[in-house]
Amino acid sequence: MTARSLRPARLARAALAAAAAATLAACSSSPPARFYTLDAATATAATAQNVSANPAFLIQVPSIGVPEQVAKNQLVVQKNAAQVDVLEEERWSSPPADEIRRALSSALTRRLDTIDVADAAYPAGVPVYRVSVNVQRFESWPGEHAALAAVWSVRALPSQAVMTCRTDVVEPVQPGYDALVAGHRQAIGELADRIAAGVRAMAAARAPVAARAATNGAAARKAAAATKDAAADDASSLATPVVRCPASPSAADTQRVGDAP
Repeated sequence: MTARSLRPARLARAALAAAAAATLAACSSSPPARFYTLDAATATAATAQNVSANPAFLIQVPSIGVPEQVAKNQLVVQKNAAQVDVLEEERWSSPPADEIRRALSSALTRRLDTIDVADAAYPAGVPVYRVSVNVQRFESWPGEHAALAAVWSVRALPSQAVMTCRTDVVEPVQPGYDALVAGHRQAIGELADRIAAGVRAMAAARAPVAARAATNGAAARKAAAATKDAAADDASSLATPVVRCPASPSAADTQRVGDAP
């Protein structure tokens, strides 16, 4: 093979090497991704707060449902009513459902001075309230507003009594993605306010029932029977529509109270 016949092959290899180098240079020059969190407790150390060692009741905040449209790590923002942008460089630090659940759990434990025992063991005899949330709207309008709509319920365990409500929040935001995320944090905080009020209402309805059971129990069987009687009374008392959703200044909450489906 002559030197002249080798020249095209060398030129081809050089062209491939140049193309690869250009691709690597383009990748290395891409802007780095920025990551955001919705949990204000992790975003600001000043919000740290100790919870009572023996809270009056416990809560459970299991996994949260979110619309499939926004169930991705990239921020999904509205261009208009019919179009969205998926931002590759602006990302959540974890999937949005996890971000919302963690932020809501932190907010509720602070507001209620209690512990979230989801996926954890807890002592018998302590009232537990399970908070279930289905996010139906999670919209991001940069420079305009952050919108959140959720159907949520508070169930008093071990009874099947449940309070079911809906909350809609729209938070105005300034330009910029930091401001947009802060707006979503504010919206989650307002949702936490509503849910915390619901838990308090359920606890207030339950307390007199448990007190009557403890008072009327015979001394010999008080320790064992009082808890059982209280649970039975809870089931019959709280299953009736006597506990309403917390009042909302904007009248955005609707309510349904009764037996769980």
